[in-house]
Amino acid sequence: GPSTEIRTAELERHSHLQVLSGNENRGVNIFYHYLFEKKSMQAVVSRIPPEVAFITLQFHTQHSNATLSYTRVRHWLTHKHTSVDSGLLSPLIPGQTKFSWFLLAPDGNSVAGTGVILPYTSSDPVPGACNLEFDLDIDPNVYLHYNIFETTIRFAPANIGYSRGFNPPACDTEVGENTRWRLRYDIYQYFLPESDLSEQSLITSIQSVANVQTMREHGKRIMTLSSNDKTEVVFSSIPGQGVIYSVIVRDPVLNTSSSYIPVHTYACSFSSTLDGCDTLGKISTRIFFTIAGLAGLFVCFFGHRFFKCELFCMGFGFAAFLFFVLITRTTKLDYDIRLTLTAVIGVVGGVILVMSWWRFGSVMSCVVVVGLMLGFLISSIVFSTPVGDIQVFRSNVVFWVTFSCIVVGVPLFFVRWPREGNITTCGVAGAYAVVLAVNAYIYTSLSYITLNILKRFLNDNFSKAFTDVPFQDIDFIMITVWVVLGVSGIVLQLYRERTRPFFPPSPYLMWLQERERRKTNVLDPSHHTSSLPSRLLARARQLTGRRESAGECTPLLL
Repeated sequence: GPSTEIRTAELERHSHLQVLSGNENRGVNIFYHYLFEKKSMQAVVSRIPPEVAFITLQFHTQHSNATLSYTRVRHWLTHKHTSVDSGLLSPLIPGQTKFSWFLLAPDGNSVAGTGVILPYTSSDPVPGACNLEFDLDIDPNVYLHYNIFETTIRFAPANIGYSRGFNPPACDTEVGENTRWRLRYDIYQYFLPESDLSEQSLITSIQSVANVQTMREHGKRIMTLSSNDKTEVVFSSIPGQGVIYSVIVRDPVLNTSSSYIPVHTYACSFSSTLDGCDTLGKISTRIFFTIAGLAGLFVCFFGHRFFKCELFCMGFGFAAFLFFVLITRTTKLDYDIRLTLTAVIGVVGGVILVMSWWRFGSVMSCVVVVGLMLGFLISSIVFSTPVGDIQVFRSNVVFWVTFSCIVVGVPLFFVRWPREGNITTCGVAGAYAVVLAVNAYIYTSLSYITLNILKRFLNDNFSKAFTDVPFQDIDFIMITVWVVLGVSGIVLQLYRERTRPFFPPSPYLMWLQERERRKTNVLDPSHHTSSLPSRLLARARQLTGRRESAGECTPLLL
């Protein structure tokens, strides 16, 4: 197979070379990991077999840009690509057995990374050979853009393979089985270990999914695009979670395939000092969710017994969620200000729900609000499964109608058993609040059950995003914690409340009944007691009035 040689064009003492070989079905993949600084380095591939028609070179760094180029002209690079996941494709001419590229750190700083060289034959599709959008003539790169809501990847269409010395087939002159329109594009996703932002973790992961075979073994295929589809895919962003995206183009006629240059993202910045990958957990967020978690733990086990406290917590969550969506969509206030205002409105919502029950005594209306919280959680759980990625739910109308039906259907189901529905909500929602509190300190994918719904509320284009999240060891542990807390809380409250009234009576209605009883029951000593205002007035007169002579002090004998 081909061999690789790394040369420093200017500064050899800064290079550290480690060559690893791994057999693939058609040759040898060369992995190299090294550090270069300030000036260019040269990568040379020699002893290329005649059956190899083209070669791709990849170079991956964690967060620093690196430049790949075909040539070096006066210490500067032309025909280049600069990125943290950069790559070039080199078609070979007849008799060519050697090829070279140049690498540079464009900002002048030291750059450490890992590279991959992959050979392909004339029957393999050529990634990016029908490029009309990006700078390179043949561009095998995948272009990635992310924000807090979504991550988007784009790539140039491929062409069918061709032998050395032949002209490449035309891209758009014909449409048929003998053209590039027969090609299919498989989109793959690979999650790095959770909460692991180390460079070594990225390098190991890149090397484990660098080619077609290993990506199919370790990655997850998200979807397949035809040549008629737009070469753009949207995913849900997961800040702090490393993800590798790869596009594999297949030729179903020849049963061959080749890989575009994989790209990775953490959906956060390594250079930001405020909201960087290392400072994702804001203090305000941790305080907010820590308090919410403690309240949720109390509601999980004692919510029905302390009914007013439960109503306050449920009203807080209901009002806070709606207000956060409203203020985020209509204003551009700082996050901490929005979170503070959300907490204030949540307190107001909790007080309103408690006072409505205290004044009017309508248990069912309050239980309906509580049931909507359970319905929201159940609906969010349903759409966090692969059901949420079904094509029909890309339509906002279909999604929100289905989501709302589930939310409303849950409290309607529990109308016949209001106490059981209230206790179930206490257990499920209270335990989930504990999970969110843990997520403020240790990342867990369970937070995206509701976070993806919040993103869809806030971003009109989020319906296009795939909402797949990783489930790793910490997630299974948190699922166990959620289930154990929820079931324990429900069982304990059902057992403790089995002999008690379904719901406590309204304090205001009890006071009205007591006042009416005192008015009509002449045998009640309180019936002969003057009203509170009269007693207060008499006491004031007693303190301020002048005491008169008592006269005869001898007690009368009766």
